[in-house]
Amino acid sequence: MSPVLLLLLGIAIFAFGYLFYSKFLSKRIYRLDSRFTTPAHELRDNVDYVPTNRFVLWGHHFTSVAGAAPIVGPAIAMIWGWLPAFLWVTIGTVFFAGMHDLGSLWASTRNRGQTIAALSARYIGRRGAALFLLVIFILGFMVIAAFSVVITDLLVALPSAVIPSWGAIGVALLVGVAIYRLRWPLIPVTIVGVAALYSLILLGDRFPVSMPDSFLGLEPTALWIIVLLVYCGIASVLPVWVLLQPRDYINGVQLFIALILLYGAVITSALFGTGHGLVAPAINTDLPAGTPSILPLLFVTIACGAISGFHGVIASGTTSKQLNTETDARFVGYFGAVGEGMLALGAILAIAGGYRTVADWEEVYSKFGDAGVQSFVEGGGMLLETGIGLPAGLSATVLATMAVLFAATTLDSVVRLMRYVVQEIGGNMKIRLPKVPATLVVLVLGGGLTFSQGMSGEGGMRIWPLFGTTNQLLAALTLIIIAVVLIRKRRNPWPALIPLAFVFVLSFWAAIEQLVSFADPAGPDWLLLAIDIVIIGSSVLVSIEGIAAMRRAAKEPPESDSADAELAGQQR
Repeated sequence: MSPVLLLLLGIAIFAFGYLFYSKFLSKRIYRLDSRFTTPAHELRDNVDYVPTNRFVLWGHHFTSVAGAAPIVGPAIAMIWGWLPAFLWVTIGTVFFAGMHDLGSLWASTRNRGQTIAALSARYIGRRGAALFLLVIFILGFMVIAAFSVVITDLLVALPSAVIPSWGAIGVALLVGVAIYRLRWPLIPVTIVGVAALYSLILLGDRFPVSMPDSFLGLEPTALWIIVLLVYCGIASVLPVWVLLQPRDYINGVQLFIALILLYGAVITSALFGTGHGLVAPAINTDLPAGTPSILPLLFVTIACGAISGFHGVIASGTTSKQLNTETDARFVGYFGAVGEGMLALGAILAIAGGYRTVADWEEVYSKFGDAGVQSFVEGGGMLLETGIGLPAGLSATVLATMAVLFAATTLDSVVRLMRYVVQEIGGNMKIRLPKVPATLVVLVLGGGLTFSQGMSGEGGMRIWPLFGTTNQLLAALTLIIIAVVLIRKRRNPWPALIPLAFVFVLSFWAAIEQLVSFADPAGPDWLLLAIDIVIIGSSVLVSIEGIAAMRRAAKEPPESDSADAELAGQQR
């Protein structure tokens, strides 16, 4: 198949999802109401609860949920061929991720911005909520540990990305002041902000920056991880409009510029015959030894970019507190999922069509799990060079900066969310934790996990194999909450129940397969085995509680929308 045809087909599927399916969900299932008073207005404090322009909020939400995962997942999954990855990314985005993200954002907005874990207490009971919170707790620290290492590896491998990656913080601070304090119009601020960011990319390409080989006995990898964690701690306690919102918004805009460049390179290379077509096989029948079966691993390897439980945590943890009107949820939540699907599609095109020969592609995919962000940067860089003539070094800097900025925005959002989780756990234990001590707890635990296997961050990548299954199981558990809410309101629950059944079966299957591999008598991995057992056990128990809650909801009197705020207030 032509890369251009694959690109156009993918965009057409995404367009159908947003124009038609998201409209059906918004009007018939979730019944979004512009008159509903959102938590951003009801609880406004200009720190966490801030009514936000939907375009700015979309950028904040999208880049927070995206990170490096929609690049890493498809990059690894391409070992089975580009066709399975393409089908799961497009279909998964439209019918799974979009409704999951929109649903979790809607449910939280209807409950005063409560997190999905808090919603589980209301809709399935306290016992289920405690287990739900445990899964979120484990997943959050997985993200902190793994993404710290992913960002660090990119900064070490591509020093040209250092100046634009950190300079983006200064750009974001100025954008935040311009929008919220000076009240300047959004469009000119956006143009100037993006121009400044791309100027930093040119500057970084000219003047690469590297950490010293040793400082206070620490290697560059350890230094970058510590700097990243300190930054995330500071960012997580600042008012959201100061840094996180404007940074994520500008990153979202520059992603679309990068995607336009990447998609444009696909089209121009085909029109002018400078490209190499889809070098990767549609279905790879010559898999390297040790490659696991495509079923069920494909559906947990590609999580972000198809469906991801982490999105529900972000939607209910920060995004719902900034929604200006409830009808904005369609654009922010569903189109946020579409944006991530477009990024995953870009990764597929870059890796399938960026390499010059099949041999070059096979060299990257000689072993399962070896491909990742670097494969995207290499393949995409070659595609930009052959398609639009962008020099290879600058192409790599553009794509590496995009990946670093995305991963960093996810990282600082997760630290903020985990602060909420720690405070919630403290509240359950009758311990009041202000935001600064709670943030310190998060940083100590996250840093401890990252450095648990050595000062190069081996601990962060050691637990990565469990990220996919944990993430997808969390998505299934979130869909349980959405289904219960819909049943209680006498809405059609099938748009949630069908993805729920599919995702739970495949992710639970994958978790069991991993459990067997971790328990290998020749060399059991006791840490991953213990974590996997906790995740599987928690997921099963929450599912049992959820099924019981669905049955109760079907028998109870229907819940009206007017009861949302009152009932939510009783839970606070």
